[in-house]
Amino acid sequence: MKIGAFSKKNNITLDSIRHYINLGLLVPNKNGKQYDFDERCQLDIEEIMSLKALGFSLNEIKTIFFFKKLASLVKNEEKKYYKGIFKRKYNDISAEIERLADIRNKLEEKLKTMELSEDVERRKIGVDISVLNLLSCSLCNEGLSLTQGSITDNKIIDGTLSCKCGKRYIISEGILMDENKLANNEDFFKESSIKDYILETSEEYLDNLYKTNEWLHRELDFNSFNNKVILELGTGWGYCLRSIYSELPESSTYIAVDRNINSHIFLKSILENLNYERNILFVCCDFLNIPIKNKSIDIVMDISGTSNFGFENKNFLLDLVDNKVKEHSKLIGSYILFKNFVADSFVDKKFRINFILEEVKKNLNKLGYKLETERISDYVEEGGPFENYFKKGEKVYTYNFYGKR
Repeated sequence: MKIGAFSKKNNITLDSIRHYINLGLLVPNKNGKQYDFDERCQLDIEEIMSLKALGFSLNEIKTIFFFKKLASLVKNEEKKYYKGIFKRKYNDISAEIERLADIRNKLEEKLKTMELSEDVERRKIGVDISVLNLLSCSLCNEGLSLTQGSITDNKIIDGTLSCKCGKRYIISEGILMDENKLANNEDFFKESSIKDYILETSEEYLDNLYKTNEWLHRELDFNSFNNKVILELGTGWGYCLRSIYSELPESSTYIAVDRNINSHIFLKSILENLNYERNILFVCCDFLNIPIKNKSIDIVMDISGTSNFGFENKNFLLDLVDNKVKEHSKLIGSYILFKNFVADSFVDKKFRINFILEEVKKNLNKLGYKLETERISDYVEEGGPFENYFKKGEKVYTYNFYGKR
């Protein structure tokens, strides 16, 4: 019987039959390049299928075949041997059933806990009344006053902040924004994008992100964030904020700045489902027009914000916003760097200085930040859907910096 007929008769794929042949479970005659399956092959395939149905692995079946065909056991010995094999398999399966039952019970408890947490009323994040004294007009630096709005639990959910010079800022669904950001139509981060991002991003790049996160948690003393005002430049979809959110002190104020209103909407919806009370101010504006009073920031979280700014600007972003930062402050930074640039690099020649390690260190030193600890990641040659800023042949890495002044 040819392999095609043998496959059809036993309802087994050709690849499976070839695999059994390679393992030595099936030993058909071979005439030239053609296999010929006889009655012995038929009996063997039936036994293979029978043993597989009982939970035996192919390697276990191969061992059984060795004993059956090579040991030449007498009936009593054969019966005793097979009884031992099936008894061990029975015990293994019984133990596995108990293990799986225990896992199932634990999963049931976990699901019940999740269902209970879903029943908790969703907490609204808005502009806390306490942060109004931190806000100022980006045009004239004068304070802002609430001219209209709705307040829930001391949080402004919707309203208008106005300056004497005529400049206005809108608070919509708890997000403070420049008036012109209301018409923003950039792509919305869907909830599934986190899963998609992980699946579509290279393992090496994700590994670097993970190590950066571990570095943050190892090096930072979040107790020192008590009563501090923290500014994050370029929050994006919130990788940094979500990783440290639970560890932020309730007394701190975290100002998350990004120019994409939709990324704020996405991140805010996630944080509202978490059972933590934190003072988060979402600000949607350009980096050079942040409506925050001068010398009011204690800690700067610059997690790729300056680097992303550097793709389109020659100036060092931290230098441009330094008027917002106190003389005695901390900086936690993560900077995108290039080991090399290809001829048709995504990065324009006039901006490449922003992605050279020595230049980044020089800029940080000019701003007066003294190094406490640093980390340089491994090189990566591939990113993901949001890391399309380097091309084949370029090696990219990350410089993590923690300093004080």
